[in-house]
Amino acid sequence: MENEYVLITVRLVLAMVAGSLVGLERTYHGRPAGFRTHTLVCTASSLLMLLTVFSTSLTPGIPTEALRIDPTRMAQGLMTGIGFLGAGVILREGLTIRGLTTAASIWITAAIGIMIGMGMFFAAGIAEIIVLGTLAVLRLVENRIPSFQYGRLRVQFHPDNHVTELELRAIVTSHGITCSTPSYALESHMVEYEMTVRTQDSDNFSTLAEALGEMDTVHGFSLTPTVT
Repeated sequence: MENEYVLITVRLVLAMVAGSLVGLERTYHGRPAGFRTHTLVCTASSLLMLLTVFSTSLTPGIPTEALRIDPTRMAQGLMTGIGFLGAGVILREGLTIRGLTTAASIWITAAIGIMIGMGMFFAAGIAEIIVLGTLAVLRLVENRIPSFQYGRLRVQFHPDNHVTELELRAIVTSHGITCSTPSYALESHMVEYEMTVRTQDSDNFSTLAEALGEMDTVHGFSLTPTVT
């Protein structure tokens, strides 16, 4: 029995440490689900898997052949529940979606806890290294990879003094920005163009905003980058 206590303690402590390391990285970057959340998720996953591991010792009066132990069912239930928790950290603000990486980190933290609870320390350790490397190291790589920046441009003109769509497109493309999916509206005696814009240099958005602000024909505009 003492060996079981030691084994349970070791696995729960390892799960706590594994979850806290991932949580520290999320807390450092100001994410809503951080240190405590990841620690609790990993520890809870390990704790519930221990219930499966020691189910025979918890029911000594039942014959071994009468027990149907299926650790995968517990794992499936855990991952389903964690899916709801991960969905709770995904936020949408207008065109911006945030929290996808944090949701993924919660999901894999639960998986690491499951592996620790089952005693698969090597697999859990490799997964922990991969997770920390992905969140910390690959973030630097991702920032160096050229990628498109998207945004939504909305420009309002006076009806008696407005540019055509082709002229507006020419202004946008002259700043190294590609535009697509345009829409048009006439609201409050204003002509409004709205379109999706794309560029590989986010500074182009700033220069475009400055150019639009200096145009006398522009009544108002908004340029909202979309960030995930």
